[in-house]
Amino acid sequence: MLIALLPGDGIGPEVVAEARRVLDAVCGAALTYEEAPVGGAGYKAAGHPLPPATLDLAQRADAILFGAVGDPECDSLERPLRPEQAILGLRRALGLWANLRPVRLFPGMDDASTLRPEVVRGIDMVIVRELTGDVYFGTPRGRRATPEGLREGFDTMRYDESEVRRIAITGFEMARRRRGRLCSVDKANVLETSQLWREIVCEVAAEYPEVALEHMYVDNAAMQLVRRPAHFDVVITGNLFGDILSDQASMCVGSIGLLPSASLRDWQGALGLYEPIHGSAPDIAGQGKANPLAAILSAAMMLRHSLGLPEAADRIEAAVAKALAGGARSPDLGGTMTTRAMGDAVLAAL
Repeated sequence: MLIALLPGDGIGPEVVAEARRVLDAVCGAALTYEEAPVGGAGYKAAGHPLPPATLDLAQRADAILFGAVGDPECDSLERPLRPEQAILGLRRALGLWANLRPVRLFPGMDDASTLRPEVVRGIDMVIVRELTGDVYFGTPRGRRATPEGLREGFDTMRYDESEVRRIAITGFEMARRRRGRLCSVDKANVLETSQLWREIVCEVAAEYPEVALEHMYVDNAAMQLVRRPAHFDVVITGNLFGDILSDQASMCVGSIGLLPSASLRDWQGALGLYEPIHGSAPDIAGQGKANPLAAILSAAMMLRHSLGLPEAADRIEAAVAKALAGGARSPDLGGTMTTRAMGDAVLAAL
């Protein structure tokens, strides 16, 4: 099985290297790899954040393991050439519309959260974020001058019913395989887009009577994530709201360095892109301070969802839990272990 390795920028290469070490230990020769530049590295190598050869590799591969994109040296580039366009381009080209972001408090990590232990205990949720619609992809968008000569920026938030329906089905299917609860997050009291979202979710809910459906406005959801995060099981929401809420949820369990993600074009699996939800963190790149666990856990999701190796995924996740329970802590978790040492701790736990 061919894995496309797209390490990207900043700490991306460091954390992807540790994920590969773990994959090699668990899967051995069952996996083969090809690496290609993406993001700022892609622009510097080929003049574009998503070079044609990189896209070709992504389309040929059985799965994609992605690091992070973002390079301060590229900040002055035009928007189509900025590193962040690489991940948007991959989602669009590969049709990756469902983003799964599991949020779990590992045993012994109560003290890593900024919330009280009794609040975070029992957190185990999945945020299902729609990836290819909403304000990130809606048109028209741009900048212009108003009749008064003022500078104005504008974006378009939009969804059609097919986009909402498929993400709702994904959420309901996950919920009935978990604890049977689904929370749909929107802003239906203000936005036309969210009113359609809620309407379609209710239609889909009729097909899943065994799943308890709850609607929540996004501002209330943000509050409840810090008030009672263990309440949530599966959360479905749009691109913009999901981007924000999943980062917030990461701090409930201790660090954004612990959260993996899967971007899929089918809730049942097949081709997917797997990446830690953290950014490229250029301020610590090359210093061995990055936490590789989100990348390692993303690799586990890859084994489960795209490669049909759930037992191997279980082994990796159990090893991460064991390493953390044994005191493995990178700087973001209040410790001093290097990126390599954290990878060693997981390998030792295997």
